[in-house]
Amino acid sequence: MKAKWAFVFLAASAFGAVCQQATAQVAGEQPIGVSVEQTQLIVEGWSVKKSLLGKSIYNDSGEKVGVLHDIIIAPDNAVSFGIVAAHQFLGVSQHDVAIPLSQLDYVDGKLIWAGATRDAVKAIPAFQYSKVRTVPIARKDFGHH
Repeated sequence: MKAKWAFVFLAASAFGAVCQQATAQVAGEQPIGVSVEQTQLIVEGWSVKKSLLGKSIYNDSGEKVGVLHDIIIAPDNAVSFGIVAAHQFLGVSQHDVAIPLSQLDYVDGKLIWAGATRDAVKAIPAFQYSKVRTVPIARKDFGHH
């Protein structure tokens, strides 16, 4: 369970750090870059590109469910989603699904999606990039509707 929360925290933190809102700064008042403490977190963290993207995802029965193709960050950083290419698992030509990263666990060097049966994955609506914004929304402009 600790690995699961560490996975979610690190993935969300990595993207959250990249997506920080720009605010007005007075020269010399706010340093840019990272602090010594933040540098240590970076060293201890995971690279999404090197450690997660393109990695196979397995269900709790050991079957390969798909591949983690992308990670989508909600504008408020409350939830991050993994985009899983599950077409081979389902035996279809195309079926990407979006799942909360909290549903993935990292166990014995593998990404595990517990409960990911063929029927369960097939029941998830197919994810379409055409519905995702290409330009991020500034945090100050984001509101829950």
